[in-house]
Amino acid sequence: MRTRAAGPYRISVDTGGTFTDVVIADTRGIVAIGKALTTPERIFTGLSAALSIAGESLGIAGEDLLRDASLLIYGTTSATNAVVTGSTAKTAFLTTKGFKDMLVFKEGGKHDPHDFSYDYPAPYIPRRHTFEIDERIDSEGGIVRPLDEKAARRVLKKIKRDGFQAIAVCLLWSITNSAHEDAIGALIERELPGVPYTLSYKLIPIVREYRRASTTAIDASLKPLIEHHLRTLGHDLAAAGFSGELLIGTSSGGVQHLRNVASRPVRMLKSGPAMAPVAGKTYARAEHAGGNAIVCDTGGTTFDVALVRGGELTYTRNTWIGKPKVGHIVALSSVDVRSIGAGGGSVARFDGGILRVGPESAGAYPGPACYGRGGTEPTLTDAALILGYLDPEYFNGGRMHLDARAANRALSRLGARLNMNARDTARAIMRIGSDRMIKAIEEITVGEGIDPKESVIVAGGGAAGLNIVDIARELGCKKIIVPKTGSAMSACGMQFADVVFDETVSCVTSTERFDMKRVNAALRSIDARLDRFSKEVDGAHVRKEFSVEARYRGQVWELSLPLPVRKFRTRRDVALLVEAFHRLHERLYAVRDDGSDVECINWHGRISIGRPHTLPRAAKKARARTRPEQRRVTFPDGTRLSSVYRGDSLSPGGRVAGPAILQEETMTIVLPPGAVARVSPFGHYTISV
Repeated sequence: MRTRAAGPYRISVDTGGTFTDVVIADTRGIVAIGKALTTPERIFTGLSAALSIAGESLGIAGEDLLRDASLLIYGTTSATNAVVTGSTAKTAFLTTKGFKDMLVFKEGGKHDPHDFSYDYPAPYIPRRHTFEIDERIDSEGGIVRPLDEKAARRVLKKIKRDGFQAIAVCLLWSITNSAHEDAIGALIERELPGVPYTLSYKLIPIVREYRRASTTAIDASLKPLIEHHLRTLGHDLAAAGFSGELLIGTSSGGVQHLRNVASRPVRMLKSGPAMAPVAGKTYARAEHAGGNAIVCDTGGTTFDVALVRGGELTYTRNTWIGKPKVGHIVALSSVDVRSIGAGGGSVARFDGGILRVGPESAGAYPGPACYGRGGTEPTLTDAALILGYLDPEYFNGGRMHLDARAANRALSRLGARLNMNARDTARAIMRIGSDRMIKAIEEITVGEGIDPKESVIVAGGGAAGLNIVDIARELGCKKIIVPKTGSAMSACGMQFADVVFDETVSCVTSTERFDMKRVNAALRSIDARLDRFSKEVDGAHVRKEFSVEARYRGQVWELSLPLPVRKFRTRRDVALLVEAFHRLHERLYAVRDDGSDVECINWHGRISIGRPHTLPRAAKKARARTRPEQRRVTFPDGTRLSSVYRGDSLSPGGRVAGPAILQEETMTIVLPPGAVARVSPFGHYTISV
């Protein structure tokens, strides 16, 4: 007789490009996970299937889980996919007369300056959908040219005639005087009632016009889509009996109420990947793994990597959708997650005489060739199956059967072009996929002044275990943590996440002539907004953090620096800020310029409001242990007879030495010769390399 979990349930959902993950928790901790193929045409279909799978282990139907749930936290790739595929709403961009090319020119420059194989990138909103507003405000907030309201009304009438679905407004220097943007907002509400719009000074009041314009344009273009998406999801959940609280995961590594996210949908971009580091931080702390952790999340479509530094998440204001410089930037504070198109569904192809893996993905439909859903192109999953890593009868706990013959045909066709057999082709695909992942890890570690050899790897995602030991060996990492629930890493992170909100004020000053009055006023303004937000949320633990974007005089780009003081009272406080910047610059670039003035640009504040967290719980004793199966597995150094262990046959303290395969219902971990896995008191796998 299965024991029913102790309600009320807390459910977290992460809808990825290939799989939808569901995690169920109660007062005892995480009690079940479920994975099902994502159904883009109606998200609730895949969500419901994953719920039913999670409910099986609890002896309770999926609809009963929903009815008994007090909380559901939802994360999705819908916003990111819409931006990447260009399927957002038809959006008009309004900007100051004379600056129509703000989105066209971007920030200038190029990620690969000598690569002429691609055309100049198109702007996020086409130039023909950009409208000039006759007005001008200067950098001090003075009105150089008043707003021509008659001309603005004519623009709005044209926007209405042409059937635009959203409007983005970004006027020059509205961050110093918002009068003209406010006036445009009032005109939109009168002339186009019901049409969603975004004012840049409210969303992202920072210096740098392109970044402000790009973030505003993306936010406005997502509003109709996300409003419909969340409304449909809410209707489906209510129809299924859910009456609890609904929270939405955001890119800041926290959660917010639906109404807050709906008003700023740009916050949902990369919200799923941002949650994996939250889980990684929690698991690393539970396993006493030290301060620095490299968090890898390998899904069906992407490989996401983030860094936990000194036990804390790392953040960035340079989130590019697409390639840096040629993609589209979101300049809001987000968890620093680097993503590449390398996952279980990444397609392998022979291109220009070179074997490539990704970034194209087979997705959920048709999926890899071995899914038997019409896919014919070989993928990483097909390669793993042919190498003996995956059990075709136990994929997703036996709920999906993998077609080894279809995988072999796909790999053989590709191998014929390489003069290789299917197995050698599969080994090459795994090697190339691993190399791409290693480069992504080095970018976020070595590139940020961190030696990966001194860090632990926390690996999650359904495909993480296939090559994580090979990756760790290449990087020189000695320890890997693979959580028991790691296949649903992002959904687990939502269970541990706080309610997070941040605010920004632009106040340009230099440390040589530091304007304490203006800076302190900006910090008070931020603090007051954070306090207003905190009153809307129940939480026992409240933490505030303040930072500034600063640079040496004459530098182009800023670094984000935590403030050493909350209020500047004396020149000593300013000196502390200068020294903190010198140290940060020296750590990242091995250079400090003690004689240089430091320019401070944008000031930020973040509030984290703690929720009751579902911390990892102690593992149960395993079922009666059976003799492990034996399977021939091909590793990078050759094919060996390997032991295959089911996860439910291993108790805390158990030890498995490679060559071996560890099979969880939703994850497979490959242990090459020389790797040793131990089961921790929480049931997680700690692997020594």
